[in-house]
Amino acid sequence: MARFNSVLDLVGNTPVVDVSALSPSSNVTILAKLEGRNPAGSVKDRVALSLVEAAERDGLLRRGEPNQILIEPSSGNTGIALAMVCRLQGYHLKVVLPGNVSPERRQLLLSWGAEIIDSPGAEGSNGAVRMAKSLSEQNPQWIFLYQYANPANPEAHYRTTGPEILSDVPEVTHFVAGMGTSGTLMGVGRYLKEQRPDVKIWAIEPPSGEMVDGLRNLDDGYIPPIFIDNHGFELLDRKVVVRPREAIEWTRRLMEVGLFSGLSSGAIMAGAVKCALTIPNDEVATIVSIVCDDGWKYLSTGAWTDDIDEVVERAKKIIYF
Repeated sequence: MARFNSVLDLVGNTPVVDVSALSPSSNVTILAKLEGRNPAGSVKDRVALSLVEAAERDGLLRRGEPNQILIEPSSGNTGIALAMVCRLQGYHLKVVLPGNVSPERRQLLLSWGAEIIDSPGAEGSNGAVRMAKSLSEQNPQWIFLYQYANPANPEAHYRTTGPEILSDVPEVTHFVAGMGTSGTLMGVGRYLKEQRPDVKIWAIEPPSGEMVDGLRNLDDGYIPPIFIDNHGFELLDRKVVVRPREAIEWTRRLMEVGLFSGLSSGAIMAGAVKCALTIPNDEVATIVSIVCDDGWKYLSTGAWTDDIDEVVERAKKIIYF
């Protein structure tokens, strides 16, 4: 058994599991990279650590100095991951959080010592971004890491997630991930395209105007700066829309292969299955999808146990993803 000096040394090197029992085609293998195995429970652990370490290298943060305050908008996972890193590194974190997130996420942030600033729930993550930007302008002494524009976000995935995937799955033909900040897509996509130009990069997004928080549709008006900076429109081979009901259905289907995942992972798996359906019967393909986090932060939503129509309706009011 390996021994580590810090919990932060556990970030990354997550396992990949075969979930081809969910594949609609016998010639298509589907693999899931389990990012919920990170210490704070999500793929955002990689980003949070990268953001803080980059700020330390740039002299924006100085470990050991008192009264250093960070502010960041989040609908959950980035805030939780940053709260863990800040607790260990000695920084005070303010998280601008939509008021209608599931209570587990709020409790986790408070448990890690973060301070919560509520933003209007109806405005979702975009509203949290606007408020965080405004507060950072009013308080220039606060450090605004801004995951949507910070190159340390995709760089985390270029340095770690992408190489891990290629090392564990050298036969990968397709990579499928959700369109959120776009950091995972841009970092992994750029790495895989450099190493294997034929690998196809698929982005999963919600329908325009529908709230699948944690994911975003670029047609709704906000395009993350890191998507533009990394030539996202050229890098992506395809964008696929997955509706909230599909996301919930496939989150439940993941339980069939033993994966208790968050709901954005269900949306990504629905997209991976749509990808599999495009592969001709005389071709072989291997799809790698991201399971962003585990389901523990979503139990209060009733997503696995309640009537699915009620869950879908509830998702219009509560941020599940």
